[in-house]
Amino acid sequence: MSTPHRDTAAAPDAQPAAGVAPHTPVPLLNIANILTILRIVLVPVFLVALFVDDGESTGWRLAAASIFAIAAVTDRIDGQLARKHGLVTDFGKMADPIADKALIGAALVGLSVLGDLSWWVTGIIAARELGITLMRFAVLRHGVIPAGRGGKLKTLVQSVAIGLYLVPLPEAFAPVSATLMGIAVVLTVVTGLDYVIQAVRLRAGVRQVGA
Repeated sequence: MSTPHRDTAAAPDAQPAAGVAPHTPVPLLNIANILTILRIVLVPVFLVALFVDDGESTGWRLAAASIFAIAAVTDRIDGQLARKHGLVTDFGKMADPIADKALIGAALVGLSVLGDLSWWVTGIIAARELGITLMRFAVLRHGVIPAGRGGKLKTLVQSVAIGLYLVPLPEAFAPVSATLMGIAVVLTVVTGLDYVIQAVRLRAGVRQVGA
């Protein structure tokens, strides 16, 4: 995460203290953010593959599942790179969860349109994801709410469950896919409530400071 700049307006000729390296801004166009943008770009590619032959082509369903898996993996990689190499930016904090929601949302809607997934599942998850995204923007002037561990776990379970629905598996696997998707729905709701609590505390904290 970037360290806030010190106000040097009153002392333009001031030099950094001995032994202290001057602050180096994190470039916006870094490998972590590029992977996040790539994940967003892969969303329409994934949908095209999913809807070939109305989702009945085994080959194209496997292609769609592969594209989805690649996009999902970039979520794990970009976060690790950002933390390991100090590439965390406010853009990344906002774009990363948005990229996740775009990928997950596209997959859920696509599966529901094809009749492979109940619309109520898609509705609950989509409503939560859209609501949290709007909430993030609403409190942006007060601070950024980064994706927490619960949110990451929720995304992981959602991704695995969706992957099972994307791959043309034998009917015997249907209970496994349904159970995992049920767990994903529960995590979606629980973590959504957690983000709401964080947003309320963030706004309350700002009000107390300004009081």
